[in-house]
Amino acid sequence: MKTIPEVIKSARKIVIKLGSNTISGEDGEFNYERMENIVSQVMGLISLGKQVALVSSGAQICGIAAINKWKRKNDMNFKQALCAIGQVELMNAYKKLFWEYSTHVGQILLTREDFETHHRNLGIRNTLFTLIDEGVVPIINENDTVCVEEIQIGDNDSLSALTANLWGADLLIIMSDVEGLYDKNPKTNPDAKLIEYVEDVQEIIGKVDTSGKNDFGTGGMDTKLIAARMVSQYDISMIVTLGSEKDIIFKLMNGEKQATLFGGK
Repeated sequence: MKTIPEVIKSARKIVIKLGSNTISGEDGEFNYERMENIVSQVMGLISLGKQVALVSSGAQICGIAAINKWKRKNDMNFKQALCAIGQVELMNAYKKLFWEYSTHVGQILLTREDFETHHRNLGIRNTLFTLIDEGVVPIINENDTVCVEEIQIGDNDSLSALTANLWGADLLIIMSDVEGLYDKNPKTNPDAKLIEYVEDVQEIIGKVDTSGKNDFGTGGMDTKLIAARMVSQYDISMIVTLGSEKDIIFKLMNGEKQATLFGGK
């Protein structure tokens, strides 16, 4: 069994999923400083010879930050309009931050239908390979402005797993609002214990309390277990870690922080 430092150091192709909770504060406001640190970590991985693709939530939060008067509107039309506005803001932030390292970014917006149609599936794969081969960082998100129930992927944990499988990644890192998978909800149970290694995700589903999620996200620990199950079918390791922790990926590489590792044989 490999450790988290060994898994990160040996991985060449890494997908990093950033949830809305990672790029926003507790009040749901856009956290530019945290994004700046995440970009720094991505560029650090690239400098080590690794290839990185990002799956990033946050369009709606960025939309709210840009046009606050719609903040409390729950109508789907307003939500999708906020995502349309926020996606521009989000990509502008990524463009500015990565360009400080003279690195371009490329946007890929997807629906479930894209993964289920062969020629679209092939197109995604070819685009990913081309961008990364040319030193461009792909930033992937669900196409919220056109998604209806029939074509929704549903959450970006699943989207990141689909991306990792399609690209043939070695490792998926999911940045969460907790340090990893616990035996029960750590936000309501002070005695909750972190589970540092899961060999068989199917065995643990139903054995831990995965209730509870932040108001600003669409997923919880359940969706992360689903993602772990998806990538395990392709022998891809997955780490769930605390995304708000500064330099968390480097700290994990150096064995300074704990997280949950799925797989890693």
